[in-house]
Amino acid sequence: MGLLFLALLLPLAHVSALPFYNGFYYSNSPHDQNPGNGYGEGLFNRVKLVVETPEETLFSYQGANVTLPCRYHYKPALVSPRPMRIKWWKLSENGALDEDVLVAIGLRHRSFGDYRGRVYLWQDEDNKVSLEIQDLRLEDSGRYRCEVIDGLEDESSLVELELRGVVFPYQPRQGRYQLNFYEAQQACEGQAAVVASFEQLFRAWEEGLDWCNAGWLQDASVRYPITLARQPCGGLELAPGVRSYGPRHRRLYRYDVFCFAAALKGQVYYLQHPEKLTLEEAKDACQEDGAQIAKVGQLFAAWKFRGLDHCDAGWLADGSVRYPVVHPRPKCGPPEPGVRSFGFPDPQSRKYGVYCYRPR
Repeated sequence: MGLLFLALLLPLAHVSALPFYNGFYYSNSPHDQNPGNGYGEGLFNRVKLVVETPEETLFSYQGANVTLPCRYHYKPALVSPRPMRIKWWKLSENGALDEDVLVAIGLRHRSFGDYRGRVYLWQDEDNKVSLEIQDLRLEDSGRYRCEVIDGLEDESSLVELELRGVVFPYQPRQGRYQLNFYEAQQACEGQAAVVASFEQLFRAWEEGLDWCNAGWLQDASVRYPITLARQPCGGLELAPGVRSYGPRHRRLYRYDVFCFAAALKGQVYYLQHPEKLTLEEAKDACQEDGAQIAKVGQLFAAWKFRGLDHCDAGWLADGSVRYPVVHPRPKCGPPEPGVRSFGFPDPQSRKYGVYCYRPR
């Protein structure tokens, strides 16, 4: 018995330096690690499986269709193809579970959740396995992983999708620092927006966003962007930047929120009306014009991407009164471009017009 056991061990001495995984031996090549966006490769029996996606971020807008490119190949090329399984999923940004998007085996495809009926896999003889997403939604922005599985190994690579949009600070009628994280999510969604990510807020700060009130972000951290250091806003000693309070308990703490609204397919306009309106009259007037009263996110998007510039203040759906200025001028507010706010006046006040939104 002892001799038999020794005989079984002897062949293993020749491969003891190789890692053992899932019943197959794999190389210790440093190229086994997936470097992230653009490229991933694995080595099996001296054949490399390579998965390629674009290194640059893809940009699109709400309501559009977009294709996330992905293709794979082997080095050296295989004589006969192996049965493939393709999986796409969206990586979590805030500690939640990753979200399955689509799985395909041969010609059989299955999509999941809110992607069902909106995603399709494009395959061809050049080993393209690209994902098309139709009718883009705000929550579709993020990082997607394309994974190729051939039964023996799998490799993957990332594609980053970003919707063009604008970040804006938001606080409700109740005033400053009234929202926990979940209420902040609802507040942004109610204004045709989503809670902004850190990357989106940082890009807005680079473009000049300066705001002294702290707000929730997508990862449940709390931050605020400062371009000009000043005493009432963290002091003169701190350098300009995106200041951070760090992660906060999602229910116990209350702040404002930074929302992100994507570029629109519809039209926001100031309704020409013979008289000023109450809030309810404003809603009715937009409906009579074949539209609906605009939301805050829609007004910001129209200002940012459509150049909406109007010096008359108007009601919005949340009961606030605002107006967009692209070209500052006398008697039209501060000397910087932006969306001006009159706060939340008495809904019965007849001092304002209305901004309407007409979908396309």
